[in-house]
Amino acid sequence: MKYVCSVCGYIFDEVKEGKPFSGLPEVWACPWCGAAKAAFVPEKAAAEKQEPAAPVYLDEDMEQLSPGVLSALCSNLARGCEKQYKDEESALFLQLADFFASAVPAVPDAGTEKLAELIECDLKSGYPLLRSEAAAEGDRGTLRICTWGEKVTNILNSLMLRYRAEGDAFLQNTQIWVCTVCGFIYVGSNPPELCPVCKVPAWKFEKVEGRTSA
Repeated sequence: MKYVCSVCGYIFDEVKEGKPFSGLPEVWACPWCGAAKAAFVPEKAAAEKQEPAAPVYLDEDMEQLSPGVLSALCSNLARGCEKQYKDEESALFLQLADFFASAVPAVPDAGTEKLAELIECDLKSGYPLLRSEAAAEGDRGTLRICTWGEKVTNILNSLMLRYRAEGDAFLQNTQIWVCTVCGFIYVGSNPPELCPVCKVPAWKFEKVEGRTSA
């Protein structure tokens, strides 16, 4: 039996490994991207998950975007420009991202429970809805965004599961790295040689500073 990481695609082959996947400890993580054991699915289920969802049509009414969403949107556009070596445009989008970020109100119920709830909502309804609409419109750019975004959100969910299971010990004697192109988060002493999501080299990762070392 083979099990596939839903984040980076790493395959755990029980025959080659000489051990059952079920026998791995719950704290075992993907050797490529660090995703939790719970992020793995049987190979057949992983293949079925790639099939396009049935079209779902959105309401035609326009929704006013919040400062936080606008900040994230501009930040993503900046990264996209950076990837295309458009430094001037990237800098302008980053300025806009900072402007909108400064207008984001404080969240009174911020915490791991709320974050886990939002991540689960994105994975169960947000991305499937966006993907089906993009497929119906033939929007290849948005479909690519869905692919990257869902992988990044899956690793966030996986890291959240590991943190809630292991507590602060999960972050002891290690570092947190963020891919500046796609937003992939990696926990380890050094960043991965290649981003499991967008395949950029290690130097594109930035270390998260400002937290107290354990």
